[in-house]
Amino acid sequence: MAVALALIGLLLTAMTASASLGQTYIAPADVWHTLRTGTGPYDLVVGELRVPRIALGALLGAALGLAGALIQTVTRNPLASPDVIGVGHGAAAATVLALSTGVVSSPGALPAVSVVGGLLAAALVYVLAWRRGMQASRFVLTGVGIGVALSAVVQLYLTDSELEAAEQVKLWLTGSLNGRGWEQAAPLTVVLLLCLPALVWASRAARPLGLDPDTAAALGVRVDRARLGLTVLGVVLAATATGAAGPIGFVALTSPQLARRLTRTPQLPLLCSALTGAVVLVAADLAARTLLPPLEIPVGALTSLVGGPYLLWLLGRRGAVR
Repeated sequence: MAVALALIGLLLTAMTASASLGQTYIAPADVWHTLRTGTGPYDLVVGELRVPRIALGALLGAALGLAGALIQTVTRNPLASPDVIGVGHGAAAATVLALSTGVVSSPGALPAVSVVGGLLAAALVYVLAWRRGMQASRFVLTGVGIGVALSAVVQLYLTDSELEAAEQVKLWLTGSLNGRGWEQAAPLTVVLLLCLPALVWASRAARPLGLDPDTAAALGVRVDRARLGLTVLGVVLAATATGAAGPIGFVALTSPQLARRLTRTPQLPLLCSALTGAVVLVAADLAARTLLPPLEIPVGALTSLVGGPYLLWLLGRRGAVR
């Protein structure tokens, strides 16, 4: 609880800093005044440009943090996150095909397309990795292979598409919050609210899954059913987040492990994983906007740049992949 409260305070601080800093500096007092009254000289910058983007970043980070915690709980592996095992690639491939072919014209429908693509990719990984049980290393390696294949499909489609469509798809693939706001945040908020009862169940079902499968089964837990439910929930959250802003790598990978180290618990805490993901993504988006002004770095590129060395560190640890 203490860690959760500290993370909430850190998140509010990061959101306030993100609303204040930029090409136009706005004092925090003016930010809060604008939010309370909805009027003033900074209403356009704060109310229409920065605050919707910050809210979307916090929601995306929370969804990715939860998704990573659920997938890592199922596999008992710190390397098994949605962007590593192919779920993000499946959501990206489905969204790219929908954007390029014009099947989906409304941005609000993209999360649904991403969920379908993520679920199909996850189902394919689950079927191919199943061999009289689910072994973590096989699950991760199968997901990596499926992700590479889906990435190749996307690249192949881009080489044969028109220039305007290809540029639109490439912009989406960078994973950026630029130009996004309430229109993308609303569907993600609905999905998170609908998933709340399932997340309450997941917080209880995840506890015995932290044990080895034989011990969990001896305690009366239906291991395969619990794993399937947690996997589906994690895939829905990750795929919806991908549809809202494009693939943003490594947030789902790092947030659960950071949350576990902060709480010093043997199992991954879902609430703190969500809060850690929100803090990481809001802070990363702030850095992406302000590091090289007036150039804006896509937040997905920045998180991948930081998350890559973290992944190499995990790979170098003994027993990281079991």
